Amino acid sequence: MVDLAEASIARVIDYETTGIPEDDHAEVIEFGRIDVDLDTLDIRNPWSKLAKPSQAIPPVTMAVHHITDDDVESAPGSSQVWPEFWSDLGRGDIVVAHNAKFEQHFHDGDGRAWICTYKGARVVWPDAPSHGNQALRYWLGIDKTHPDFEREKASPSHRALPDAYVTAHILVDLLKVKSVEELVNISKFPALLRDLTFGKHRGVKYKDAPADYLMWIRDKSDLDEDVKFTAKYWLKRRQNADVET
Repeated sequence: MVDLAEASIARVIDYETTGIPEDDHAEVIEFGRIDVDLDTLDIRNPWSKLAKPSQAIPPVTMAVHHITDDDVESAPGSSQVWPEFWSDLGRGDIVVAHNAKFEQHFHDGDGRAWICTYKGARVVWPDAPSHGNQALRYWLGIDKTHPDFEREKASPSHRALPDAYVTAHILVDLLKVKSVEELVNISKFPALLRDLTFGKHRGVKYKDAPADYLMWIRDKSDLDEDVKFTAKYWLKRRQNADVET
């Protein structure tokens, strides 16, 4: 079991890939990482590297990150990149990503604890207009409130190191509100959503939705784990409130 008290570094990571986890043979073609010192909250040690996939990069994913087959032609395979990617990271240190289940699909971090800044942001800032990392950057005003923030290092978006750089600054703001232990615990559960985005109650906050509708989501729907988890959470909150009164 990982002892979080031993953690001194949070390694913030991001991948660009040939596809999504549900695709057959999706591979990492760009690795990005940057470290946050958990004692000082300093951000340091940026690193990135391209990797050559075993198959051609699909045009639909090129359109997202603009990494082409020519860009990776002379790059090493991903199996050669992993050791360097995890170098200088202790067994007790933390791995961080925005929507971490994506990165976890490709590598489990060698058993290290994870923080998902997307899930943390959902809990800490539920009223943010969006919980994407670039949207949070501007909503939180990171460009102005973080003296060390350099805009050119956050561009272009949808590249591994710039996205990790933005996520690292979001992590710093989260750590001003929640401890490492709290964020790791939050990250173990599905995301807690705010608004219903489907059906006859679209636009209604989960906390205000009819109980029978939340029970249908929880017990009978085939919706994703975040939606079902949120319905279950608010039903439990209401049950506890009824007991207290």
